[in-house]
Amino acid sequence: MEIILSKQCESLTGSLGNGYGYFIQRRRGQDGKYHFFSQRSKHPPIPRDGHLRFIFACAELSQMNLHITDIRVSGYELKAALQEDVLLASALCVEVDNEYSAAEVLQFKKERGL
Repeated sequence: MEIILSKQCESLTGSLGNGYGYFIQRRRGQDGKYHFFSQRSKHPPIPRDGHLRFIFACAELSQMNLHITDIRVSGYELKAALQEDVLLASALCVEVDNEYSAAEVLQFKKERGL
């Protein structure tokens, strides 16, 4: 998942809090610019629902428009997060070829009652 920062925020790395098992990492793209992505921690325990909760947390932070303005999460990653949390019925509704924005992720969450 790529995290798009606001104009007021030049960098955002590290954990959003305990209990996710994911953190934000900065990487340089082929264009020479820095981009920010979610990264799975190498240190267990990683909660079963940590990946999905991290995606939702980033999407919710984007609504405040302070540090994060949007996210780009692939359908494949969203589906995998739902399957990790054993939400197989919701995972069936995800198009793996699509890329989802924060607004779309939050709408999906609302529609599925997650």
